[in-house]
Amino acid sequence: MLDLTMNEEIRKKTAKYFKEKGIKLPTFDMMINPDKVPEDVKKKLKETSLWDVDPVNLYRISWKNEAKESGGLFGAPNYIVIPPSLSGVPSPIVVITGKWFPTGAHKVGATYGCLVPRLVTGQFDPQKTKAVWPSTGNYCRGGAYISALMACKSIAILPEEMSAERFEWLKQVAGEIIATPGCESNVKEIFDKCNELEASGEDLKIFNQFDELGNPNWHYNVTGRAVQEALEAEMKEGQRLAAYISSSGSGGTLGAGYYLKTLHPGMKITVSEALQCPTIYNNGFGGHRIEGIGDKHIPWIHDCKNTDCAAAIDDEEPLRLLELFNTPEGKEVLKDQGVSPDLIDRLNLLGISGIANILAAIKQAKYFEMTEQDVLVTVATDSYSMYESRVKERAAERPYSETQAIRDMALLKDIDISWFKELNYYDRKAVHNLKYFTWIEQQGHDLSELNDQWYDDSYWNGTFNSMEEIDKLINDFNDLIDRS
Repeated sequence: MLDLTMNEEIRKKTAKYFKEKGIKLPTFDMMINPDKVPEDVKKKLKETSLWDVDPVNLYRISWKNEAKESGGLFGAPNYIVIPPSLSGVPSPIVVITGKWFPTGAHKVGATYGCLVPRLVTGQFDPQKTKAVWPSTGNYCRGGAYISALMACKSIAILPEEMSAERFEWLKQVAGEIIATPGCESNVKEIFDKCNELEASGEDLKIFNQFDELGNPNWHYNVTGRAVQEALEAEMKEGQRLAAYISSSGSGGTLGAGYYLKTLHPGMKITVSEALQCPTIYNNGFGGHRIEGIGDKHIPWIHDCKNTDCAAAIDDEEPLRLLELFNTPEGKEVLKDQGVSPDLIDRLNLLGISGIANILAAIKQAKYFEMTEQDVLVTVATDSYSMYESRVKERAAERPYSETQAIRDMALLKDIDISWFKELNYYDRKAVHNLKYFTWIEQQGHDLSELNDQWYDDSYWNGTFNSMEEIDKLINDFNDLIDRS
């Protein structure tokens, strides 16, 4: 579980360093309720751009940022609703969107959730230790950005086949960038690089998103509450939350689903993944193009016992819909099919994995024969702005046309229940057992902890109920900064 052991010497030294740098830290409670952000901070935010490398942007780690590139404050959670006119199913699909986080993706929250407990306890020394952020995309971007805001050095690790936009932006923020062989499915190569760095003797701390419990803990406490708030605004009388759908990725975003289940015990949690690498669906392997959802293993932080369904999505489908949603030809077809102009203008809030999650939600609705009373909710980690180069690459291969847009609209309406599986107890246990090969044999984790994850409910409850304790540590640390 989360280690909150204190090192007072480094903690005091870091507080003094942060005072010199003008850094203060937001609590999780402020991320959930940004009305609690201090007024002097809000005043500065009005003069600061969303992506500026300025420590005041730590206070923009929230789902409630105004949809503005500069000077925005806070409002309601950012989300869109996919209606039947687009999805082809009667169940509304609520999609909470990460576009308006700094860096354009919610991963800054997950990285903060991993770094800040170690920082406020004195386990991490920002003046000496490099923060290493291994990732299949957005997590290392978030980690490099958070490191820059906290005045510490960083190393970003990601596969060489990730989009050009990620690498270009990282060059401006990360202290060092390491591109590992392969695509988003080549996670072991990332782990191997981390092991190599650890063996080098350099002073560094590896924040591996796949085994850092701070990752799902942040999503449980912050994302989960933001989703619930969006649902309360959107759900009508007689409707119920039927399912939460999230890609496997690091397993972090699934934390929001665990929170929602405490409020809606009849709902299901569904994990989406690429058909070309169906690790959960079929213990499979392979390479795919749904960027950011690394696989061929089960993340250490995935509570497999609390997973109800798996959906495998052909990676060509979200790429085709990315074109449909973001080209003039596609937008015209969407308009002709009765999709509202307002929604068409907002479909650029969806990145590739977000579109894949929507396809999984459509499968879910069809598999369980859901009606308009059943509400589905999912997550768009990032937006089209991270993938414009992919659409240009496809256009260079074959120009996008109205005919292709009509085909892609038909594809969306024709999604069926193939490659969708409802998991029974032993299906879930089989998925959980896959952790052994990656985490016990390869990465040296403790076998007793693996068993606790399955048999001891206090393992996950103890992790996810730590928000108040972490917030107290953050407040105490901020007081220490003031006294330094």
